[in-house]
Amino acid sequence: MQVRRLAAWAALPLAVTLGLTACGKSGGDSGSANQNGVVSIGISEPQFLSPANTSETGGSQVLSALFAPLVDFDEANKPFEVAAQEITTTDNKTWTVKLKDGWTFHNGEPVTADSYINAWNYAAYGPNAAKNNYFFDKIEGFKALNPADAATKPETSTLTGLKKVDDKTFTVTLSAPFSEFKALLGYTAFYPLPKAAWESDTAAPLVLKKDFQEAPIGNGPFKIKGTWQHDSQVEVEKYDAFAGTKPHIGGALFKIYQNSDAEYADLLANNLDVVKQIPTESLSTVQGDLGDRFQQSPSSSFTFLAFPTFDPRFKDVDVRKAISMAIDREEIANKIFQGSQKAAYSFTSPVVAGYRDKTCGTACEFNPTEAKSLYEKSKGPKELNISYNADGPHKQWVEATCNQLKTNLGVECVATPEPKFADLLTKVEKKEDVGMFRLGWAFDYPSMENYLGPLYSTGGSSNYYGYSNPEFDSLVKAGTEAPTTDEAIKKYQEAEDILAKDLPVLPLRFGQNVFGHSTKVKNVAIDLFTRVDLNKIESVG
Repeated sequence: MQVRRLAAWAALPLAVTLGLTACGKSGGDSGSANQNGVVSIGISEPQFLSPANTSETGGSQVLSALFAPLVDFDEANKPFEVAAQEITTTDNKTWTVKLKDGWTFHNGEPVTADSYINAWNYAAYGPNAAKNNYFFDKIEGFKALNPADAATKPETSTLTGLKKVDDKTFTVTLSAPFSEFKALLGYTAFYPLPKAAWESDTAAPLVLKKDFQEAPIGNGPFKIKGTWQHDSQVEVEKYDAFAGTKPHIGGALFKIYQNSDAEYADLLANNLDVVKQIPTESLSTVQGDLGDRFQQSPSSSFTFLAFPTFDPRFKDVDVRKAISMAIDREEIANKIFQGSQKAAYSFTSPVVAGYRDKTCGTACEFNPTEAKSLYEKSKGPKELNISYNADGPHKQWVEATCNQLKTNLGVECVATPEPKFADLLTKVEKKEDVGMFRLGWAFDYPSMENYLGPLYSTGGSSNYYGYSNPEFDSLVKAGTEAPTTDEAIKKYQEAEDILAKDLPVLPLRFGQNVFGHSTKVKNVAIDLFTRVDLNKIESVG
């Protein structure tokens, strides 16, 4: 999700199997629940608060309160209907979505088929430059909305694959069969939007109101209270007319932090209810600090180091390979993360079907002698820097990585902080000099494809480094169109093998949710998408 995707905080230990537990749960049954209580949750500053554009965990945590998805996922990672009554297909190409009755937006508007069709057309329309545009590329008509020449205005503004049947039913025709399409519909980009979101709901193409994301109107269990207070907070309150599963709290206050240590200090002082990621520096003391209020649960998160393709210093794959071999992943996992971290040697997470260990091969094996020889032979740069977001717990491990590169390659290396994750992404998008940069990913839906397509496909929604390989794209496409899961996985694995040769990024670690909560809440759970489950958490007293 629906948090998934690029994560400001992802630097986490791994749960090796989903069999450990589907989601962490803490707080027991002590204390009486307060149905009107407001819980506070720490997040990073969102980059956006609109379904078409939100692709990082801070904004997605907020949107998961304001919107309800068509589907969510059970403990076996299988999608089940939420806002949808049923989603059916006979050929994996044409899908029929029937909505539940009685659902409304926070302004009282009914949720209809048009609510989805309009929102999806807006996100898919190329000139809108939506961050999540990529996720609609499987729907028939996408190419017409996204000409190869971005300067060319599309002749149409709607997807031919979207057809309204009646107010509660619509069909989605894909350009090719995709067996996992139902799971894809759990992603943030597929939330509906009300008529009130548009400058005019009859104009074509639709234009989103400029201030809509300051106070989004959703169909979820909570409605926004006031407006988004940038760099400070977003507050939501229970929407009494919500037709789905009712939460056990009266609202949530998403407190925005630029510094993870300050966030943790607020937790220790009982001024914050949930910290989704314990700072690295506090892992050695957290058990004593929080006792049984310190929790761990499986996560889909994946931390990696990216090379901007626009930077000529990293054009040679041997330079990238040498840097990779100079990093001792196990040492950082054991010393920085107190042995709770799992070093990553593959490009997809162990929590998804089709995962294989050590697909990165020798390029990810620690070999300082070979690394230095290769680096010198390929004339790697004498100075390196690694950019990271300071609103996440990354300083210590990034500096440790830089120290390894200094020692093992004989170069200068500087850890360069950016105040906010949104700032780092914006700089990369503008092709500003950031050097190497850390990124974290949590899946949007449980599939190998979700680690491959968005991150590495040409024009992928979160391909911030500009990687492009037609053979890779072709294999991912073949996987999505495969008639069976086993056949799809085979193609995805072949695509992953290409990444091992090209090394557009360096796998570093797989993660686990490592979180803590105050004495004022119970039943705290964080799922595989690094999202606090707002349907489970309770306020005490």
